[in-house]
Amino acid sequence: MADRVLRIQSIIGKNISEIIQFELHNKHIGLVSVNEVEVTKDFSLAKVYVSFIGSKYPNQNLEELNKCKGFIRTSLSKKIDIRKTPDLKFVLDDSFDKAERLDKVLKEDARQIENIKK
Repeated sequence: MADRVLRIQSIIGKNISEIIQFELHNKHIGLVSVNEVEVTKDFSLAKVYVSFIGSKYPNQNLEELNKCKGFIRTSLSKKIDIRKTPDLKFVLDDSFDKAERLDKVLKEDARQIENIKK
């Protein structure tokens, strides 16, 4: 069962990424990266973690993407072969930003330690 869920998550993520990139013509969304998909065990809901590359206003981009989720779900249902296409919930994935901030903090700490040693 777990293998099936992982396979479905992978297929959904790949297809949503392609739909956003090639079929969705909304200039307000920008460049989107689908990072992860979590599907409930009954396949009724799919959380799609996305990040917006080079965007100054990712929350506004996320709102625009959520406005288009009906189109994305309809297109997804034509591409995958499961009984019920899950509802989509797009979530902003800020793990890259958190990692970048953590990296800055660690580098600053390393510089301070170097200055103390001198």
